Amino acid sequence: MKNLKYFFKKAEKEKWAIGQFNFSTLEQFKGIIEAAKKLNSPIILGTSINESHFIGLSQAVALVKLAQKETGLPIFLNLDHALSFSYTKKAIDLGYQAVHFDGSKITIDENIKITKQIVKYAHQKNVLIEGEIDIVGGDLTNPEQAKKFVQETKVDSLAVNIGTAHGIQTSGKDFRINLKRLKEIKDKTKNTYLILHGGSGTSEKDIKSAIRLGIVKININTETRMAYTNTLRKTLNKNLKEIIPYKYLPEVVTAVQKKVEEKIKLFGSNNKI
Repeated sequence: MKNLKYFFKKAEKEKWAIGQFNFSTLEQFKGIIEAAKKLNSPIILGTSINESHFIGLSQAVALVKLAQKETGLPIFLNLDHALSFSYTKKAIDLGYQAVHFDGSKITIDENIKITKQIVKYAHQKNVLIEGEIDIVGGDLTNPEQAKKFVQETKVDSLAVNIGTAHGIQTSGKDFRINLKRLKEIKDKTKNTYLILHGGSGTSEKDIKSAIRLGIVKININTETRMAYTNTLRKTLNKNLKEIIPYKYLPEVVTAVQKKVEEKIKLFGSNNKI
């Protein structure tokens, strides 16, 4: 199987993006995999710290390895928003193919120090490292600071804050992608792949423009969580006496699958294997 860096390079050259879809239940996992199978798409499965605590690091690795074997698809597993060297090391040792270290809440010097440590260890294991210097939803990423960070740490990819925010916003604020800032960041970090967090609820027009300017991975979590939870509530409410999970959970799997298919088509990763 070709590695994740191959698909990042291919995506950047051909102007499409790989979707990362987080999961913490088997139903979410099944929906994501079924979407990738149907649309013949490379896919990244993500687990945040809390998600990985719930499902288990080893269990997540085992599920992805099984899916890779059964489907033959390029399916990758990424640890999302890791906060320490020790936890990223644990994930790497257990078989994660990529790790995102989020140092946005510590000083830039400390962030660089820890990220360099992670990069050194991860690259020995052929694991890709994604760095982050700004809180998504906070101040926009400074292009010069981004340049300094990637030059000193040698990260493979960088999560950039260009106007999106985690979760679907209901505040009325217009969370639009700042395409000018994205272009400035890309100009300063030419050899580093750029990642967009906070993809849920972002306009399709902005997503497509961001991909054209160099975004190669887009993270989706809230929209698939909503598809899962809303469908589960609806299904249980209309089948109040049903207690057998395998009778009502297929609708939940299908809802997640449809949402992931929608995003794969938007990102342009269908039939890109």
